[in-house]
Amino acid sequence: MTSSSSSSQATKRLAHTYPEGLRADALMEEDVAWSHEVDTERDGDQFDRSERAALRRVAGLSTELEDVTEVEYRQLRLERVVLVGVWTSGTVQDADNSLAELAALAETAGAMVLDGVIQRRDKPDAATYIGSGKADELRDIVLETGADTVICDGELSPGQLIHLEDIVKVKIIDRTALILDIFAQHAKSREGKAQVALAQMQYMLPRLRGWGQSLSRQMGGGSGGLATRGPGETKIETDRRRIREKMAKMRREIAEMKTGRELKRQERRRNKVPSVAIAGYTNAGKSSLLNRLTGAGVLVENALFATLDPTVRRAETPSGRLYTLADTVGFVRHLPHHLVEAFRSTMEEVGDSDLILHVVDGSHPNPEEQLAAVREVIRDVGATDVPEIVVVNKADAADPLVLQRLLRVEKHSIAVSARTGRGIPELLALIDAELPRPSVEIEALVPYTHGKLVARAHTEGEVISEEHTAEGTLLKARVHEELAADLAPYVPASAL
Repeated sequence: MTSSSSSSQATKRLAHTYPEGLRADALMEEDVAWSHEVDTERDGDQFDRSERAALRRVAGLSTELEDVTEVEYRQLRLERVVLVGVWTSGTVQDADNSLAELAALAETAGAMVLDGVIQRRDKPDAATYIGSGKADELRDIVLETGADTVICDGELSPGQLIHLEDIVKVKIIDRTALILDIFAQHAKSREGKAQVALAQMQYMLPRLRGWGQSLSRQMGGGSGGLATRGPGETKIETDRRRIREKMAKMRREIAEMKTGRELKRQERRRNKVPSVAIAGYTNAGKSSLLNRLTGAGVLVENALFATLDPTVRRAETPSGRLYTLADTVGFVRHLPHHLVEAFRSTMEEVGDSDLILHVVDGSHPNPEEQLAAVREVIRDVGATDVPEIVVVNKADAADPLVLQRLLRVEKHSIAVSARTGRGIPELLALIDAELPRPSVEIEALVPYTHGKLVARAHTEGEVISEEHTAEGTLLKARVHEELAADLAPYVPASAL
């Protein structure tokens, strides 16, 4: 009763003190509404609103030596790897170059290379890849360096993978798994991701392992009914069956995507647009060359397999002829056959082209090995009959003696620099000379009402001369047989 009467008294004072419009605001403000007569009747001390809402820290209860008030930003820990190679043939320099390339692949995948060892053998050991004695030495190196992963410069069989891992006691991966991991990181398009996923499942299928209960059999039991008794199916067999089903589904999806790309190629063929494919070793500068020739704006990075998705751009020769320029996926020594099979539909751009620009890194220690590796893949996709121009890129950073050797050995070659633009005009002129030319040379007086024929002559053929007269456009051009038949009614009698 006392509190209600106090409230009514405070309200009367506010009504007397403040005008009508300010009463509500005054009631909402505690400082104004506070009264010594009223509020001293409440129990206990009264605090400001901010003090009531605050949490107070009690000093002396922390178990740490000092209070930590700043957030500690920790750097992401990279995998620490040791590289292992088996030197079976070639020179010491070849073995070192192979392991250096493996180190570049590991760094591209996001690992920190701590050490690298090479063993001289006639062939890799069938059980542990490097032999049991060398595997023990490798375990000591891993313990000494603190590595958590070992990468082998070759494709290991499932048995080699298991036995070597049992001895070294850390994760073991091979060159194929490393390249597949890089592809999985860099794939951006839907087709690229599907192709990489298919290759990974093909690689994983024979290497599935199970531990403990995962190897137990799924049995029907006595009460399971008819046709449910027997040995059943192990967990690992179930996993393999599911992976095969996913692979079949992935192949169907890739085949559907291939249909769309094939339609685009058919459209280019129908319009008689020549095509040029850029092929070459990874990090040779293919995307840089595409950007220099067409201004495509494709990602350029000093990394292996920086771009995986094929890019097709429209370009024009110095004489005005239109053609398409396609950037393909980069190749590497011992490219996993799973990837070759999965990316076969993408690599068909090379086989269907009219000309191949084979880009090689002139600054590489062994560019001839790069040329041989790329030509092996080109042979696998059936593009050996396509004319080839060897483009020795990075001429500004290459050894002049290496450039002279390459240009002397490769008869149909040219040295360029995509970064500085050196040799690009000569390359464009060479592309213009090498692209297939229309087979029929024709002279026609095309009426102005049939201007589409003149436009087709510009896009599908090679216009030699063009003159506008009172009767129409006097056109002299080299065109294909189909367009020549359409222009035949307008050929002047004097030209017959």
